[in-house]
Amino acid sequence: MKKLILIRHAKSNWDTPLKDIDRPLDQRGFKDAHLVSLHINNFIPKKFLIWSSVAKRASDTAVIFAQNILYPIESILYKEALYTFDENQLEKIIKSCSDTYDSLILFGHNGAITNFVNKFGDVFIGNVPTSGFVSIEFDTDYWETINHGTTKKIIIPKDLK
Repeated sequence: MKKLILIRHAKSNWDTPLKDIDRPLDQRGFKDAHLVSLHINNFIPKKFLIWSSVAKRASDTAVIFAQNILYPIESILYKEALYTFDENQLEKIIKSCSDTYDSLILFGHNGAITNFVNKFGDVFIGNVPTSGFVSIEFDTDYWETINHGTTKKIIIPKDLK
C-alpha cells in the first residue's frame, strides 16, 4: 500500500515584483498553512517522507507543516523538478520515489496538483485551493505502478474557518 499526500503551497504574495519562483507567502498564506497543518495529525501516517518544490512559497509551506507535525525540517527534500505546473511531470517525479518509503507528503503547485488528484483519486476536485491537503491511497507496493487510488481525505482552509 502506498499513501500519497499532496499539499498545494499556501497563498503567495503578488505585491512585490519578484520572479515567480521567489514569491513569498502572504499573511493569509501563513495563517492557512498553520490552520490546515494543525488539523492533519489524524490523517498522516506514522512514517513518511516530505518532498517540496524549491519555490519559496512551497518550501515555506513545507516548513510550516513540518514544524506543526513535528517533522525535522532538515529532513525535507527539495526538488527542482517539483517546480512544475504539469501533472505528467508531477506523476513522473512521484513514480520515481523509492519503494522503501510507503508514504510521501509532497508540496507543489497547481494545475499539477488538481489535475493529478483528479486523474489518480476517486473524488473529483474542481480546484485544490492554496494550503489544500489531499490524501490518496494506492493498492500497490510500487510507486512506479500507482494507478487509480482511493481519495481518503481532503482538507481545505475554508472548511476549517
